[in-house]
Amino acid sequence: MADPSPTSTPAAILDGRVSKPEAAVFVSGVASMGLEILAGRIVAPQFGSSIYTWGTIIGVFLAALSAGYHRGGKLATEEATERRLARLLLGTAVWVALLVFAGDLLLRSTVAFPLPSRVASLPAVVLLFGPPTYLLGFISPYGAELSRKEGLGRASGHVYAVGTIGSIVGAFGTTYFLIPSLGVDAIGLVFGLLLVATAAFLLFPSPSRDSILAVVGVLVVLVAAFSSGAAGVAPEGQVVYQTQTPYQQLEVIDSGDTRTLYLDGQRHSAMDLSNPDQHVFSYTRYFHLPSLFADDPDDIDRVLFIGGGGFTGPKRFVEEYDATVDVVEIDPEVIDVAKRYFDVEESEQLRIHNDDGRRYLRNTNETYDLIVLDAYKKDKVPFQLTTKEFMELSNDRLSEDGMVFANVISAPSGPASRFYRAEYATMNAVYPNVYSFPTAGGGVIQNIEMVATKNSTVVTEETLRERNERRDIGIDLSSEIGDYRTEEDVGDAPVLRDDYAPVDSLLDPMVGQRYVIDEAGSVENASAGSDGTGGEDGETDGAGGSNDGGDENDAAVERLDPPLLRNPPLLRARSGTFDSLTVEPST
Repeated sequence: MADPSPTSTPAAILDGRVSKPEAAVFVSGVASMGLEILAGRIVAPQFGSSIYTWGTIIGVFLAALSAGYHRGGKLATEEATERRLARLLLGTAVWVALLVFAGDLLLRSTVAFPLPSRVASLPAVVLLFGPPTYLLGFISPYGAELSRKEGLGRASGHVYAVGTIGSIVGAFGTTYFLIPSLGVDAIGLVFGLLLVATAAFLLFPSPSRDSILAVVGVLVVLVAAFSSGAAGVAPEGQVVYQTQTPYQQLEVIDSGDTRTLYLDGQRHSAMDLSNPDQHVFSYTRYFHLPSLFADDPDDIDRVLFIGGGGFTGPKRFVEEYDATVDVVEIDPEVIDVAKRYFDVEESEQLRIHNDDGRRYLRNTNETYDLIVLDAYKKDKVPFQLTTKEFMELSNDRLSEDGMVFANVISAPSGPASRFYRAEYATMNAVYPNVYSFPTAGGGVIQNIEMVATKNSTVVTEETLRERNERRDIGIDLSSEIGDYRTEEDVGDAPVLRDDYAPVDSLLDPMVGQRYVIDEAGSVENASAGSDGTGGEDGETDGAGGSNDGGDENDAAVERLDPPLLRNPPLLRARSGTFDSLTVEPST
């Protein structure tokens, strides 16, 4: 690594020791790395944030920069001027304005490409970020040509050192300051204004009339794009609150009497505003199953939730079972939103810890009767919370007859069941008995509730039914018990370990497929199928099922925006008609 001289520092740019072209190189480094990090936030709601998405982003940015370096190097000798540098920066700023105004629409326009799920994000990343990154690639070779340094080696080395320092500033600034403080559109505006300001600096002190008009015009376009808001499609309902946290995009949306927490564009928790104690998502009813697995439900006195969200489960355990509940949530903004919008109040019985779940378990001396894992998403699962070593750690923190309850999103069978089968095999390698309860039926992607017990005695379905009849746990779980499964055939699914946990690969078959969430009185189909997985008349992956909701449901489907649907969605209805229906784009 080159030893950066005083003239290659940000301070040197401010006091004039770096030339104008080198200042442009510095800003191009800031913008390119900042946009690269921002790209992950922009595409995540549609394609997830797996290693494949990030690999695509990094690859596209490197390819676009390389193409810009190559073309810019060819043209630098004849065309490199400060005025042309200003044009390149202004052109990049215009594209950033387009991202601010229509980025969501451009993103959705790429969904229909029939690509394998691992590379599904490639067209979106190329379309949204290829052109501006290509333009920024011209800056460094132009800067080297215009550098004051004598000799090609010194000039190019100095310019690339300045550009790299700019990239470092862009990486740390975006990660630690911009994303925690501003939304995606505001961050885009910041980068756009930075590019325009640098272009104006390059044209100073004797800009032409056309140059002044160009700078002012791009500035107006940027401000107008930001002021008008995004042109994309937002989830139905009133946006109560939205922000970009260090970990994810967060929105709180009211639709009728239902308040929903969206994380990275996916519904995560919901609360009935008129009856906060009512279950909105049916899968949350399964959280009460441990009271039937326990020999005595009163023995479940200490409970740990890893993952907070809207705190639906923790609130019910405190109110109905008089249990002492600890909740570990890694995102401080989620905790704040739960307190402000989902009626969460800390108390001696409900204690909230802002920490990583595994780190908390490693450091705590507490012993729990029940540990609930509620930190998994459909497209993003923290692998450190899935491995055999983590399950062994959870086992060490449980009481003698304690148990782990895991809320897993997967399919119970078929190709999309790989993550579920691997997690079952991993839990079964530590705990003597593992039970599972698919919540939506069939082979579609759904919430699968898993219970792992330290007690070696098998609890049968009949035993659960007897206890459900005999015990007063505040809820009738007879329907949920009917989903009982044990002794799964995991096939070739691996036992996940810290040194080998291919979680992204296991989640990959779920990309673009339906995620079915049962609600009280309705069913929400959270994504349209892709790659041929959505069939006519509701058939999919051999799982059966039909849309038998009548004309009312057909009309509901017809009113959906066609570009959001790649294939007809599966609509499951237990009651024949829908109280509400939402179909979100696949992630």
